[in-house]
Amino acid sequence: MSIEMGTLYAAMVLALVHLTAASFTFKAQVGNQYSVGARDEGLSPTGVAGRLDRAQRNFLETFPVFVAAVLMIHLLDRGGTVSSIGAVLYIAGRILFLPLYAWGVPWLRTFSWNLATLGLALVMVQILL
Repeated sequence: MSIEMGTLYAAMVLALVHLTAASFTFKAQVGNQYSVGARDEGLSPTGVAGRLDRAQRNFLETFPVFVAAVLMIHLLDRGGTVSSIGAVLYIAGRILFLPLYAWGVPWLRTFSWNLATLGLALVMVQILL
């Protein structure tokens, strides 16, 4: 398995971690009665649950682009050093982003987002090389 495909698998696992973290913290906040019901009240998560929800939505903004870029690299057989480094930077930045967002760490969280975005850009650049 290529580095790019391995990081894609890791990103898929991370997507489930995001979903689980956001879901469980919100459920802890509102209780079982709300979470198993119709949710007509439209409650919004706050505190850590809110930050995990926003982190999940942020992850989902770049995840489809990462999937498409890695699949293009794979299908076009264009993998190389730039895409390998980029894919590792993307997954490392996204892994760091989750706890930093949950803990409310402002500057390091932004740095981890920038790292992930740089990685995504590098994977996309490799497609053109």
